[in-house]
Amino acid sequence: MDAAVKAPPAASRRELRRADPCAFVVFGASGDLTKRLLLPALYNLAAAQLLAPGFCLVGVARSDLAAEEFGRDMREALRQYATAKTTPETLDRLLSCCRYVRGDFDDPATYERLKAELDAAEASGGTHGNCLFYLATPPGLFADVARSLGKAGLAREANGAWRRLIIEKPFGFDLDSARALNRKLLEDFSEEQIYRIDHYLGKETVQNIMVLRFANGMFEPIWNRDHIDHIQITVAETVSVEQRGKLYDHTGALRDMVPNHLFQLLALTAMEPPNCFAADAVRTEKLKAITAAHLPAKVNILADVVRGQYTAGPVNGKTVSAYRQAGGVAPRSTTETYVAMRLMIDNWRWAGVPFYLRTGKALGARRTEIAVKFKSAPFAPFRDTPVESLTRNLLVLRIQPDEGAALHFNAKIPGPKIRIENVRMDFNYRDYFDTAPSTGYETLIYDCMTGDPTLFQRADNIEAGWRVVEPILEAWRQADAGDLVPYRAGSEGPTAADAPLKRNGHEWRPIA
Repeated sequence: MDAAVKAPPAASRRELRRADPCAFVVFGASGDLTKRLLLPALYNLAAAQLLAPGFCLVGVARSDLAAEEFGRDMREALRQYATAKTTPETLDRLLSCCRYVRGDFDDPATYERLKAELDAAEASGGTHGNCLFYLATPPGLFADVARSLGKAGLAREANGAWRRLIIEKPFGFDLDSARALNRKLLEDFSEEQIYRIDHYLGKETVQNIMVLRFANGMFEPIWNRDHIDHIQITVAETVSVEQRGKLYDHTGALRDMVPNHLFQLLALTAMEPPNCFAADAVRTEKLKAITAAHLPAKVNILADVVRGQYTAGPVNGKTVSAYRQAGGVAPRSTTETYVAMRLMIDNWRWAGVPFYLRTGKALGARRTEIAVKFKSAPFAPFRDTPVESLTRNLLVLRIQPDEGAALHFNAKIPGPKIRIENVRMDFNYRDYFDTAPSTGYETLIYDCMTGDPTLFQRADNIEAGWRVVEPILEAWRQADAGDLVPYRAGSEGPTAADAPLKRNGHEWRPIA
C-alpha cells in the first residue's frame, strides 16, 4: 500500500470489501473528466486495495491511439492530477489491463470492437463479464450511446454478470427533456442498472448529514419547525465559465446546479428518517422532500427567485472579464450565472420554515455549505444585556473546500458581569479522521461497482426536481430577461438577492 495514501482505520477496512472484478469502460476517455477526476479516483481505490485483481480499464474515444499509447497517456495523467504521490506498484496494478477502442459513438462498428475487447478482457483478466459503462460525454450523447450499447447486446445481463451505466449531470434540459431521456435510457437498461451520478454526494460532509441528523439525539428532536428558524444552502464558486462559454450559455446556473446539486443537499437536509438505510428507502424519503418543495408565491415568482450575471471584476487577485466577453457567449446573452431563491417545504416538519438556496460563478470565495439557523431562546433572563449580542444558534455544515461542521452558540465573557458573546465549536474531517486524499468520486465509483445505488438518483427524483424548477423557467421566459441583474465578479453576488430574505427579517451569511 502507498505510504503517501492513508489507509482507512482498521474498523473501516473490515467493513469494506473489494469491489467486484469488472471492465470500467469510459466513453470520452481522452477528456478532462477522465484525466482530472475519474483516473485519480480509481488510483485512490487501487491504493486502498479496493479494486479487484480482475479490474480492467477500457477507453473509448475518437483519438487515433493504440492500447499502449492510451495506457501511457493515462499514466501521465495520473502523475499530473493524482491527489497523492503515485507509486510504480499501484500504477502498474491499476493499468495492468488497459484497453482502447477508437471510433465514433454513433458508429455500430465501434460497439462491435468494444464487444471484442470486453470478451478478450474477460478471457484474459477475469472480469467475470461485469461491465461498468461511464458516459464522460456531452449530455446530448447519453441516449444515443445507451441505445447503441443495447443494440450491440452490451446492456444485457446474463450468467450472473452485471452491466451498469453511469451518466453525469445535467439530466435533461427541462422537465420534458428529462422525461424523454429517462424513457430512452429505460429502453435498453433497467432502472436498477442506471446510476445517475452527482459528485457532490461523494463528499464526506454530504453523506454525514444523515448521520448527524439520525444518529444524534441532540439534533433529530429539534430538527423541525418548532426549533429551526430558516435554512440557507450555498454553492459559491470563484471560477468563471472559462472555456465553457458556448456550453454554459445554453444552460445557465439554474439548470446547471439547482435540480441536481442544490436539491440533493435540500433533500438530505429536509427528508424524513428512512425506515432503514437501504437504497430505495433513502431515495424514497429524498423524493418526498423534493416533491414537497414549492415556491411560496407562484403568482410572483420573480420576487422569490433572483437571477444575475457577472460583470468584470477581481477574483483572488486576478481580473475576470465580464460573462458576455467569454468565448462562445452571445454578446447580449441573458443567461444567468447566479441564482438565489426562497423555497418552502409543504409538510408538517417544515411548515413555515423558509429554505434559501443560492449558487453562482465568479464570486468572492469558493464555498459550499448548509447553514441551519435555530430560533432564539427567550431573552427575559438577560434583560440587562443588549439583545443584539444574543445571536441565534447556528449549525454550519461545510462541504467544500474544508469539509467539517461548526456550531455557533452564546457564551459568557469572563468577568464579574454577565456579558455574552457568540462562540464557535469547530470540527474538521482532516483533523479528526485518518482520511485519504480524494476527488469525491471514489465512494460513488466504489458503490457502483458493489451495486449500492443509495447515493445515486432515481428517475422520479430527477423529474421531481425539474417540476419545481419548471415554473421558474416559464416565468423567466415571460419576463424576457427584464429581471436579470448584474453583479461584479469577486463580490457576494447581486444585492437584489437580499430581498427575498429581508422580507422575512433574514440575511445571507457572508460568502467571503
